[in-house]
Order: sequence, then structure tokens, then C-alpha cells
Amino acid sequence: MSNSRCFICRLVVLSQLCFFVHTLLFAQGQADGFKWIDVKELHVQGRGWPTDADFFRRLPAKAEGRVTPSVWRLSQHTSGMYVRFTTDAPSLKVKWSLTGENLAMPHFAATGVSGVDLYVKTEGGDWHWLAVGQPTKFPENESTFFDEVEAKEREYMLYLPLYNGITSLLLGVPEDAHLAPSPVEEQKPIVFYGTSITQGGCASRAGMSTTAILGRNLRREIINLGFSGSGKMEPEMAYLLAELDPELF
Repeated sequence: MSNSRCFICRLVVLSQLCFFVHTLLFAQGQADGFKWIDVKELHVQGRGWPTDADFFRRLPAKAEGRVTPSVWRLSQHTSGMYVRFTTDAPSLKVKWSLTGENLAMPHFAATGVSGVDLYVKTEGGDWHWLAVGQPTKFPENESTFFDEVEAKEREYMLYLPLYNGITSLLLGVPEDAHLAPSPVEEQKPIVFYGTSITQGGCASRAGMSTTAILGRNLRREIINLGFSGSGKMEPEMAYLLAELDPELF
């Protein structure tokens, strides 16, 4: 019985601690007058296996042990993933948590490796670059995309890092602003498979990778399955690609 009581006591203490941490984080978010939206609650595109448990990984969990260690490691990088949303917010912030300590490479800027890249849709329907979230430390980063602009409904597209992974990404808007996912397009996506150039090396920003540029110009969802130095079309990868149903490979 004593062991049972100790176990129950530990559970109680743990639940109280979790409640305290959640309350503290919520209070901190409210203190600056911003509310924070998890992009997992929106529609993140560029995910070939959207029902997989590991939200920000480019390959499904069953691929572990089947594909090479290099491909599995690189599948954690979020290259090609992006989220489209609308908001009337006069200010927009972002928080993201990285999985890799190397924010940059000698030949590859941190804004491309580990940064997040924001575009806005113009009145003519084109996508125009707006701001970049530059990473400064590992793992937690925060950036302000814009502040005190005209409060007007606009559509935005945010690209995730090319050569790093993330565990979470939050968008912050003022308490009285609203933010909602963009309507989902019914067209099938286009899938790209390849190596470093496909993955995004060495674009200065996530939105400047080849597949991102094509996605904007073609107005189609792109699924990026580029794995730096590892796009060798092993049978295991061929079987995984065959599970997808794109408009075009």
C-alpha cells in the first residue's frame, strides 16, 4: 500500500507541476497582449504522409529502419513544408523550436538552413516576399515579422526550415485579431525526389528553394522529398514514393 500511495502522490505532484507550467506559459503569452496559435491547428502543406504521428517529419514512421540512416536523419528536415493562413492582424510574431544545433553552414546562411520565411499575397494574386525569421540560438527562437501595419485581412504563406527540423511553431497575433487557415486546394500535389538541390541547398531563404519557387508560380502544393547526397532511389524509397498519389512525379 505504501508503494501505491507513493505512486499516486507522484502522479498528483506531476499533474500539479504540468498545470503550473501550462498556466505560467499561458500567462506569459497573455502578458504581451498576444495570443499564440499552433500551426498544427492550421493546414500545413507539403506533407506526403499527413496522418503520420511525427508531424514535422517528411517520411512516415514506418520508414525508420527501412531507408538508410542518412535519409531517415534528413527526413527530419522540414524542407518544402509551409502553412497558408489569413489574418487581419496589424502585428505578427513567430516562435519556433529547432531540432538541430547547427543553425547555419559555412556555405549556407542560417536564414535558409534554420529560418522561417513569410510571403504575403498581393491584390493581384501573386506572392510577394515579406519577412524572414532569422534564428539566433538553439533551440528556441522568436521573431517579429511585422508590427503596427494597417489592420486588414490578408493571406500569408510561411515556409519552414530547409536543412533543420522543428518540434513546434507558434504564430502570435494581438488578442483582438483573428487568424484562420486558408481554404484547402483540391488539386493533387507535385512530388519532387532528389538530392541537395532539391532539398534546398543553398537557398538564402526557405521560400527561395527551387520547389518553393515552382509551387508559387504553378499555384500548386509541392511535396519536397530531396535528401542531400542521399537521393539514390533505393527500392525502399521507391516503395514509399509509390504510396503517394500526386499529379506528377
